[in-house]
Amino acid sequence: MVIVGKHFEQYTYGRWFDHEYGEEHTMDIILRLEEEKDYGAVENLTREAFWNLYKPGCDEHLVIHNMRSANKFIKELDYVAIHNNEIVGNIVYAKSKIIGTIKEYEVLTFGPVSVLPMYQKRGIGKKLINHTIKKAKEMKFIAIIIYGNSKYYERFGFKNTKEYEITDMEGNYNNALMVLELFPGALENINGRFFEGEIYKINKEELETFEKRFSYKEKLVLDTQIFKE
Repeated sequence: MVIVGKHFEQYTYGRWFDHEYGEEHTMDIILRLEEEKDYGAVENLTREAFWNLYKPGCDEHLVIHNMRSANKFIKELDYVAIHNNEIVGNIVYAKSKIIGTIKEYEVLTFGPVSVLPMYQKRGIGKKLINHTIKKAKEMKFIAIIIYGNSKYYERFGFKNTKEYEITDMEGNYNNALMVLELFPGALENINGRFFEGEIYKINKEELETFEKRFSYKEKLVLDTQIFKE
């Protein structure tokens, strides 16, 4: 489940950040664009990365699967991380928008950022994020807006959207809503409500069908989870 809004704020210092964004031990990694032959491996590693994390089971692997065919998906920013000829990480981006009083402004959002559990705390997520931020600048996008851990994303230059008068769709400022300008003054005179779109929404029946493609994994209810469904 890609956590957004108030739910992410609740989870900001939870288990995901303890094991993925803690102390890092770097390793040799090659980054390249995802190819069609990678789809199964990427969906599987995403499932492994998020299983029982936010809730019993997960749905991020279906998010990835569906994103690739959505018109807001940006294939030029869909990167995989390779170690010893194995795909160990992935990042994906989609177009989103700031809805202002008079007009709308196109921005980016990213996620899920997935790393196989055995390779977490190795700097892979950082490499994927830094590399794709650079690419997004080259593509002339103006900004990236995400829901994320402020302490972690500040190292990439992200700031709370309150500094730019950008709220969530309910009109609220959120400690987990972060923005990165991709060039100086990119958001000058731009404010409004952030809308990430429908791309992250999941149908439960579709998830149940999709899950049959994968090997069985037990769903566990854990104290660290936001959702107990």
